[in-house]
Amino acid sequence: MTDMSNKVSVLFVCLGNICRSPTAHGVFRHLVIQAGLEDKIEIDSAGTAAFHIGKSPDGRSTTVALERGIDMTDLRARKVDFGDFYAYDYILAMDDANYSNLMELALPEHVDKVQMFLEYTQEFSESEVPDPYYGGAQGFDHVFDLVESASLGLLAHIKKHHLS
Repeated sequence: MTDMSNKVSVLFVCLGNICRSPTAHGVFRHLVIQAGLEDKIEIDSAGTAAFHIGKSPDGRSTTVALERGIDMTDLRARKVDFGDFYAYDYILAMDDANYSNLMELALPEHVDKVQMFLEYTQEFSESEVPDPYYGGAQGFDHVFDLVESASLGLLAHIKKHHLS
């Protein structure tokens, strides 16, 4: 892991780290690079379960991302570990179940780092990013739309509170 002492650090978390959280990782990384802030913001993603450690993101996720100009094929799934609560400033859960799992792992001094990712969208009323794994292609498009909206809100929040 790189030295994050001077950086704002963000960890996106879903269940298996092959659909939602790598999409958020890829989209947010793209926005951060576009904003010229890659030296100020550290980004990663992980899953609360160890189903897919070392695997690439789901092909349906990478296809939707590539269609929208974002390459996330370099990302690999990993499981959240205890050190993540020390290393990251923002630990963003995709849904209530993963939020609960993260809160069970977090020490009291780290619970304020754990949030629902969609708290950062102004555009959608949903509170959870739905898992598209067992659904059709349209689910992956909807996940991308939710993630893009929340990523824009998160970047604005970080700029306002950490980089101004």
